Amino acid sequence: MPLQGNAIVAQSGGPSAVINNSVCGVIETWFQEAEDCGAIFAGISGVKGILDGNIIDLKAQSREDIAALRYTPGAGIGSCRHKVSPEEQLKLVEILKKHQIRYFFYNGGNDSMDTAFKTLQAAAAAGWEMKVIGVPKTIDNDLPFTDHSPGFGSAAKYIAASVRETGIDLESVSTKNKVTIMECMGRDAGWLTAAAALSRRYDDEAPHLIYLPEVPFAKQKFLADVEKVYRELGYCYVAVSEGVTDEHGEYCFTTGARDAFGHVQLSGVGIALKELVEAEIGIKARCNTLGTCQRSAMHFASQTDADEAYLVGRTAVQYALAEQNGVMVTLNRVSDSPYQCVCGAIPLDRVANAEQRLPLEWITAEQNYVTQDFLRYARPLIEGEVRPPMVGGLPDYVRLDFNKGRL
Repeated sequence: MPLQGNAIVAQSGGPSAVINNSVCGVIETWFQEAEDCGAIFAGISGVKGILDGNIIDLKAQSREDIAALRYTPGAGIGSCRHKVSPEEQLKLVEILKKHQIRYFFYNGGNDSMDTAFKTLQAAAAAGWEMKVIGVPKTIDNDLPFTDHSPGFGSAAKYIAASVRETGIDLESVSTKNKVTIMECMGRDAGWLTAAAALSRRYDDEAPHLIYLPEVPFAKQKFLADVEKVYRELGYCYVAVSEGVTDEHGEYCFTTGARDAFGHVQLSGVGIALKELVEAEIGIKARCNTLGTCQRSAMHFASQTDADEAYLVGRTAVQYALAEQNGVMVTLNRVSDSPYQCVCGAIPLDRVANAEQRLPLEWITAEQNYVTQDFLRYARPLIEGEVRPPMVGGLPDYVRLDFNKGRL
């Protein structure tokens, strides 16, 4: 018999266009397959919200609003970036015990899986039997032991489309600004920046150069690459990761600040390279920084990504009911033609704080572009379009009422 008790679902880290699909998958599957076990709650704003007692009973929300999460961006039940202290772990378990929570579903990336694993450990140490399942999410695509992470496909689709459109703009207008730098998210892994290559159909089409954190970034080589493309075409389009590093492995461009998990805050690579091109080559350049548009553009999300995000949420509940515990759901590719992925599982302690970087063999020998192997890998992940309902010419997204069902 499944463990009797309530469940809780929470989100952590930066949202993605499809993160709410995973939460919807957890909630709807619980209602369909596990409601006899107990209620399902939401921790508003992640583990920080649970610690603050900000918990709601999801039965108070309309089923229509919950279903509408499937086409709504952002973190539908709130998110946070909070590193839980040992003292807070004890408090967290006491809160879970107070509400008879026996199932803990945590949706997030590397740091979130660490939080989930430590919650599992703390519950075991307190003698509280509880199932803890990690639901993967990160646009950076750097979670290990999974073919890819939900959220990446939609962000990759948006970046590729943005590069194609701004690349056409660069090529078609005769102005002094003939170099464009597109700054993409990506701290230590270049998956998102590499996705810019998906936009290219012709040899002379944008992007012409791609720079990733996996290989050292050398300013003089960068300048030589830009000048070479400019001499050949009369313009040059560059995609670069915010997390490029020098030959010593140090970030080239930072703010000097750190987040709650100790990660260096990155900023300014696009502007810095624009100024470098103008000063050293004498060509006018411009910088495009997509920022959070990369992770919130549900109006151009990948249907494949949305479906898989829902699938990992649904599978998390099914795994918990089938007596799995302390694992993160994974996506395992079984076929490229036709494309197909199935779900698997990996222990949380193997995922926590670990990273999956772009394979070096998928980067060209010149270290300024990606190979066909990457393109074959990424193309299926951007297929299909999510079509949210439109009102007044704009997407009509849902907002849950956090005052309903408050515990």
